[in-house]
Amino acid sequence: MRGRALLLVVVLLAPLVAGTVQAQWPEAPTEEAWPGEPIDNHVHMTWAALTLEVNGWADDHPDIVDLMDIGDSELGKTLWVVRLSDWSMDTKPNGSAKEIVYIDGGHHGNEYLGTALAYLTAKFYINEWAAGNQEAIDVLQNTELHILIMLNPDGNDIDTRWNINQVDLNRNYDHYWNTCPTTQPGSSAFSESETMHNSDYMNAYVTDADLYVTMHTGVWIMLYPWGKWADQPPDWELFWGIRDEVHATVSDIPIQNANQGLYPNCGTSRDYGYGVMGFPTFTFETDDEQFVPGSFESLHDRLAEELDVMRYLINKVWYWRARLDVASLEVSKDSVTLDVTNHGYASTTNASLEYRLEDGSVAWASSLFNVNASTSKTVELSFVGTMLSPGGSWNLNYQKRVIDASTWVNETVPADAVDESGAEEGDSMPIGTAPLLVVSLLAAVAVEGRNRREDRTEASTED
Repeated sequence: MRGRALLLVVVLLAPLVAGTVQAQWPEAPTEEAWPGEPIDNHVHMTWAALTLEVNGWADDHPDIVDLMDIGDSELGKTLWVVRLSDWSMDTKPNGSAKEIVYIDGGHHGNEYLGTALAYLTAKFYINEWAAGNQEAIDVLQNTELHILIMLNPDGNDIDTRWNINQVDLNRNYDHYWNTCPTTQPGSSAFSESETMHNSDYMNAYVTDADLYVTMHTGVWIMLYPWGKWADQPPDWELFWGIRDEVHATVSDIPIQNANQGLYPNCGTSRDYGYGVMGFPTFTFETDDEQFVPGSFESLHDRLAEELDVMRYLINKVWYWRARLDVASLEVSKDSVTLDVTNHGYASTTNASLEYRLEDGSVAWASSLFNVNASTSKTVELSFVGTMLSPGGSWNLNYQKRVIDASTWVNETVPADAVDESGAEEGDSMPIGTAPLLVVSLLAAVAVEGRNRREDRTEASTED
């Protein structure tokens, strides 16, 4: 259970304490000040203090910190995204693309612990990289963290939930906007500059993210989609797997569908991130028992358990999608047999196998098949062996998750897993000697059939 010990401080000394909060990381202790001041029972960090802080990070750690101005609030305050990675490397050490994580905090200006958790997540990786912590080094060499710490600086600075236009920013997204009982959703979806810039950033820079966490303060809970419906989301298997592993290894924080765990809510960034962008998403609610009046508790101690949960989600981001791995692919004169394993915690329901000619064109595409999370299976598909051609290759095409909005990937099957010798059996035409016209016609038919399947899939998309 979470610790509740407070460091009691005389009320008159509270302003002095605010500048001397100590970070206490068990593996590599460092001393860092939380750039905030006590206000009522909150610890409040102004936009000006944050601006100084994040620019200092960029100046002091250019090897891992890239600071981006993504636009202004309604009152003209810069929205800063802190981008963390080992920027000396364009890819992971193994040459593959880095994983992408997106985090935002401060939708509601008076929910300071949510803002603080976004801040502390960024600061943890900066501190621990500098201290030589192998966990932080591994994460930043293999991952890009994009963190928008304070989305609502105007509301933050006047201690209110809303932005300056009295709009609830977390009801202003274009996902079933204003279709739930709610207040202050704005005049239309993305009517506010803050939400518009946040969605623009998602669509421009983190479209391949495999984790999106939006941080709030209210009750101690983590919420996954949907907020509009009590029904479980298409990727319930992924969310339930994360829930079970968090409870077994990190924290007993409740993890539930947002509609059931909180109340019906529409137009949220969480459901936009999942339903429109296709990310696996969580609303991370730190609880509202913030501080006892007349006392002060280190933010690093107060949010230590929440930070541990974030570290778990970030460390394992590779698993938050389907990860198909072909153990063997055997071709005969009339079929192809595929042994495939899904290492990811998400299922895919529309995988297909492609055969490509040397010029990269798709000569054949299989019917669709599914591969459930964390399972292996054998798939047998009809195939004409005479379509094989010198220089040809095999590819898997599939969506990373079940949700229709999820990203498609196309990955080459390793050549050492392919056995095409069986296609030479019988009295078929020798491999590679089929007339070019026949191959072209077969390719056209296969591609047209696949296009029709994708058109039907898009027509049935909910979001």
